[in-house]
Amino acid sequence: MKNINYGLLGSTGKLGKEVQQVFGEHQFNLVYELSLESETEKGIPQILIDCSLPENFENTLSLAKRFHCPLIVATTGLSAAQLEALKTLAETVPVVQSYNYSLGIQILLKLISEVQKYVDDWDIEISETHHRFKKDKPSGTAIMIRNAVEKSEVNISSLRLGNVFGEHTISFGGLGEVLSISHSASSRRTFAEGIFRSALFLLKKEKGFYTFTDVINEISH
Repeated sequence: MKNINYGLLGSTGKLGKEVQQVFGEHQFNLVYELSLESETEKGIPQILIDCSLPENFENTLSLAKRFHCPLIVATTGLSAAQLEALKTLAETVPVVQSYNYSLGIQILLKLISEVQKYVDDWDIEISETHHRFKKDKPSGTAIMIRNAVEKSEVNISSLRLGNVFGEHTISFGGLGEVLSISHSASSRRTFAEGIFRSALFLLKKEKGFYTFTDVINEISH
């Protein structure tokens, strides 16, 4: 699939630039851009990608309705009300929303499910580290990992240091041993590649609310 027109919100951000690189390699055409600096429209997008900020959410909804096209949301820090608004939008157009578009994180989530079969009485802790500019704390990915744990309360430790792209670790501790599963992102490209996989997935859908887990599950089958 190529020569698809797409729109990008947050086009001048770090992730937005990676998305442009990856999508360009697959001969997708950037026809709509929205950033803090400007808005450019060269055509009608067939799919819309949001790499902006929660503060821009109303614009995101408005544009998805205006272009009536699939929407990929890679913005973190969305509120419960904003997530509900996405699910309402998904009644008319297909939407993928995720806090992390890394394949490795999806594998980590599957490993958590497997580990829990054997360590029901062990302690569980989650830690995450991101660059100093990340605003949400804990990260959406850490929350996603906690949601995969079958316990009511799991502590998350968060660090904001330097220019770390993203590191997440979940540790299971018994009385005589500790098992840790970690994921470290070395480049934002991994997220852009996941967003591209999501685009291929959404372009085949008519409507519905999906996560990146749904994307990976369909690819793996």
